Amino acid sequence: MARNTGKARKTTTTAARIDVYEEVTSQIVALLEAGTRPWSPRWASGAASLPLRHEGTPYRGINILLLWSAAMTRGYSNPHWMTYRQAHELGGQVRKGEKGNLVVHAGTFTPKDGETGEPITNGEGEETTRHFLKKYVVFNVEQIDGLDMSKFPAPQIEIKNRDQRDAELDAAFALWPVPYQEGGSSAYYDPRADRIQMPAFADFVTGNAFYATLAHEAIHSSGSAHRLNRETLRDYGKAKEIRAAEELIAEIGAAMLCAQLGMEPTEREDHAAYVASWLTALRNDKRAIFRAATAAQAASELILSHMSAPAMARAA
Repeated sequence: MARNTGKARKTTTTAARIDVYEEVTSQIVALLEAGTRPWSPRWASGAASLPLRHEGTPYRGINILLLWSAAMTRGYSNPHWMTYRQAHELGGQVRKGEKGNLVVHAGTFTPKDGETGEPITNGEGEETTRHFLKKYVVFNVEQIDGLDMSKFPAPQIEIKNRDQRDAELDAAFALWPVPYQEGGSSAYYDPRADRIQMPAFADFVTGNAFYATLAHEAIHSSGSAHRLNRETLRDYGKAKEIRAAEELIAEIGAAMLCAQLGMEPTEREDHAAYVASWLTALRNDKRAIFRAATAAQAASELILSHMSAPAMARAA
């Protein structure tokens, strides 16, 4: 009996973990089906920075997409989020009837033997490690009464880069060790030359569109063999599905990069054809969007690590 009970407990835990992946993926799929890309937030929906925890640290990975989605669909302009308990501890009260927003926490643990209490090891004597994904609910500060809002300021939105070049952004992108040149009609990254090609600045409808497109191509370049060695970039030309996966990483990564450089991300019109492939990939693999968000996070952080503090401070 004890052995059967343990097996049932393990099955239930595994099912719970799978449900989290399914729940998150279902949210993203529903947004895409409705014509909304959750990695394309607008200034009016709190996009002047990444979503922030109650103490001011930014969320990461898939949680950025989940909270940007909530901000876009519900109209929040403040980037700060917290749990019901955190709100209570800070003297606040979530208003009656307010709906919470899903976020997840990923971690690892070392299982222990039920009889000895010792860590379970593999055949080589190394401790085994298992991954877990836990969901919890957070509320935007705009859903909470009684908080000291001086501690949770909404960003001062200042739209720039609309009609002319931005010297700070030019200087920031010049620090990324992949050169770019302007000319021609297409924007793309050439892995063989390790160079970015951009249309002329004057060919873009706004300066913001130029820099957001440059951010997109920079994310592609982060995946080169001597940087992050991203498989989807290496095999880009092999299949439409692989191209779509790399473009998804580039779109999400560019949005993360733009948020920290004080820009709105710009949706590429030529990427509309990828939406069907993204939907197919997400429906067939509930972890696909998690992998894309993780890869995008790594790419944006690598690029930001090369950029100057003054340029990064634009979103502060």
